[in-house]
Amino acid sequence: MKILLIEDEPKVSAFIRRGLEEEHYEVEVAYDGTFGQRLALTHAYDLIILDVILPNQSGLEVLRAIRQQDQQVPVLMLTALGTTTDKLHGFDGGADDYLVKPFDFAELLARVKALTRRRGQTAKGAVLTLADLNLDTAAKTVTRNGQPIKLTAREFNLLELFMRNRGRVLSRAEIAENSWEESFDSGSNVIDVYVNYLRNKIDKNFPTKLIHTVVGMGYVLREEG
Repeated sequence: MKILLIEDEPKVSAFIRRGLEEEHYEVEVAYDGTFGQRLALTHAYDLIILDVILPNQSGLEVLRAIRQQDQQVPVLMLTALGTTTDKLHGFDGGADDYLVKPFDFAELLARVKALTRRRGQTAKGAVLTLADLNLDTAAKTVTRNGQPIKLTAREFNLLELFMRNRGRVLSRAEIAENSWEESFDSGSNVIDVYVNYLRNKIDKNFPTKLIHTVVGMGYVLREEG
């Protein structure tokens, strides 16, 4: 597994690189946004770990450039900016996960393994279907009634979770554990915000609604007749 680490703090990057190499990952390091973006766009990686605050070019700018070319490579944002708004900016830009500094290496490693495992699973390819909604895990495309629907990486992962569990009520804690790979803050509304984003794209312009709220329990994807 080859990982690109874009991190400008030498001590942090050395700590992460050493730990990942001990776990038999191959790690390439860029210390500023411009060089990191160049590497990301010209080389193939299994995962990109990306800091937000970087010299020359911000991590969010680098992320946007990556997503214009590659919708599939997992991107883990690694930053000291940990508010809900900061996380939403990262997820909106196409990040797959978000880890706030300071962190334990064990937690970083767990997220790296989860993201690379998911990449391996989706690379095998599967088309998930409910009613007129189709999600292609390999092509990273979504259509409803034949109409293409553009989703961010976070929205796509959330929809995939719903479709793999269609008909089953998912609590916010389950969604956080299986789609976010981060500690669940019960005081945060980030999951509700993303479910609403998803509803606006999946359900808003269609007569049959598929995403439903189960009061006091969570959310469920199902066709109600």
